[in-house]
Amino acid sequence: MVTLLTTPADRELVVTRTFDAPPARVWRAWTEPEHVREWYGVSALTTTVVEIDLRVGGAWRWGQTAPDGQEIVFSGTYEEVVPVERLDYTEVFEQMADSGAVRVTLTFDATPDGGTALTSTSYWLSNEARDQALAAGMEAGVREQYDRLAEHLTSM
Repeated sequence: MVTLLTTPADRELVVTRTFDAPPARVWRAWTEPEHVREWYGVSALTTTVVEIDLRVGGAWRWGQTAPDGQEIVFSGTYEEVVPVERLDYTEVFEQMADSGAVRVTLTFDATPDGGTALTSTSYWLSNEARDQALAAGMEAGVREQYDRLAEHLTSM
């Protein structure tokens, strides 16, 4: 399966991937800490933080630690929670919190073959901020993370 990243409009980044698992399983993998710990981030780092308060106004915080001790932590607040269908949330890269929050809409759409089309649409404060994240290696990280999620889904 291919993870596709596109920039269809100003300040927008869309990540799409089809998984060979039903939406309810993909939802659980994305929203239950014990599952997120298994696939989140890149394999070269250790997942050290997975906090999820899955309700409107609830906070989330996911992070990894590099071998040299550097932390890479993202956090935010859930704005809308529609179980097995949609999550709307804010996302802040804590190590650059002054750069502001990205708004993300994540949809879990059933495919005719029983899989899930996962679409993450993020709205950035500027094209420059979005493009800097992509230039810093975001695309490779997202692709690896989604591959890890696909692998975890087969074991659930």
